[in-house]
Amino acid sequence: MEGDHDMTAGPRDPLPVADLEPLNRSREQRAWYWYDWANSAYFTTVLSVLFAPYMATVAGRAAGCGDEIEGCTRTLSLLGIAVSPGSLPFYLTSFATITSAFVLPIVGAVVDRSARKKFHMAGFAWAGAASASMLFFLRGDQWQVGAVAVVLSSVLAGCSLVSYSAILVDISTEDERDHVSSRGWAFGYLGGGTLLLVNLVLVQGNDLFGLDREMAVRISLLSAALWWAGFTLIPFLRLRNRPPVAVVAVEGGLLSRSFGQLFRTLKDLRNYPMTLTFLAAYLFFNDGIQTVIYAASTYGEKTLKFDTSVLIGTILLIQFVAFGGALLFGRIAARYGSYKPILWGTFTWIGIVVLAFLLPEKNVPLFVLVAIGIGLVLGGTQALARSFFSLLIPRGREGEYFALYNACERGTSWLGTLTFGIVFQLTGSYRPALLALIAFFVIGAAFLLRLDAERGIREAGNEVPRTF
Repeated sequence: MEGDHDMTAGPRDPLPVADLEPLNRSREQRAWYWYDWANSAYFTTVLSVLFAPYMATVAGRAAGCGDEIEGCTRTLSLLGIAVSPGSLPFYLTSFATITSAFVLPIVGAVVDRSARKKFHMAGFAWAGAASASMLFFLRGDQWQVGAVAVVLSSVLAGCSLVSYSAILVDISTEDERDHVSSRGWAFGYLGGGTLLLVNLVLVQGNDLFGLDREMAVRISLLSAALWWAGFTLIPFLRLRNRPPVAVVAVEGGLLSRSFGQLFRTLKDLRNYPMTLTFLAAYLFFNDGIQTVIYAASTYGEKTLKFDTSVLIGTILLIQFVAFGGALLFGRIAARYGSYKPILWGTFTWIGIVVLAFLLPEKNVPLFVLVAIGIGLVLGGTQALARSFFSLLIPRGREGEYFALYNACERGTSWLGTLTFGIVFQLTGSYRPALLALIAFFVIGAAFLLRLDAERGIREAGNEVPRTF
């Protein structure tokens, strides 16, 4: 009978359930990319292109140099210290990073203990954007407001990047890190380049809009702050918060617990010698990268005698080439891992600095060729450095380790900018100041050559990717 057959049959196997976790991770990864898009406008329009030369001009007026900075021996008083107007923007960046060295590790410890990483990221981003908007009031000879604004916004940007980088570990597996990090950087360069293109039109066509050149620059500075704040909404709304993992018990209040975890992590760094080695390498080669990018517009305007249209156009070119460079390095990492391309990129930077030092004045084609080289290697080395470092971090301490990492991240380097500023003040020329940056890449490469990637990943307790 039909019924007898049903009664004697064994229990049916349950229907297979689709694993939706990869799909969910992919959705969050796409949301995560948007914060690179958002904050890159600040780093590009403000720190890489417009702020340094404009601040030098404003400070030069206050010192009595007029609009000619190179060769001027007049100084300003910054906290009682005599400072050359041409060195002032670089000293401010150095001060912001020294401040970050004290602030970011505490932020990282809080992030590790928090189930609200995206709230920390967005809160610091919006506070940083509000501070950056104060740059609109940098005018005439009133350099002080710009000094406060750039220091505050730089520190807060670093704070937001601590949470942002820690979230990378939550939304990707070890094998996905290089791909996700490269896509994020590429998306960031595309976003920063898009706003810079708008600003290029505004600054160069200022007469068409009824604006003088300085007002166009000030509006462009403000636009970066608004862009940063507005696009931060996308990851804020689409990312998920997750509970902290592997938190070490520390007694006391929030600040005490944060310092306690920080001191424990610093003490435990000796148990992760490869992680410490990479941090040392990154400190030097990234400081070199950041200073080259930060100083490019000032070097081009004051030494190579290019006008603003050439400078913004070249930085714009770098942004879009870096978009392709980040994707290209992501593909290379899929085959060779991330360690080798980082090392190759560091040696390439040495050649780029030498070529930039030898550039003659007003030679646009050669300047563009150097810019293309910068763009190709820029996105790749930074994207892969972030993903490779994530493999060297013990689980549950991403915030604190990325706080140390982000203390020397893009736009907040201090050894390089301090060296650049000092050499300029001693020589009165940006050429030897630029050449001095080779030392940072050489030292960074020396540390990288001492690194055993597989050992470092295993020591951190992470799964070794197929390629590393």
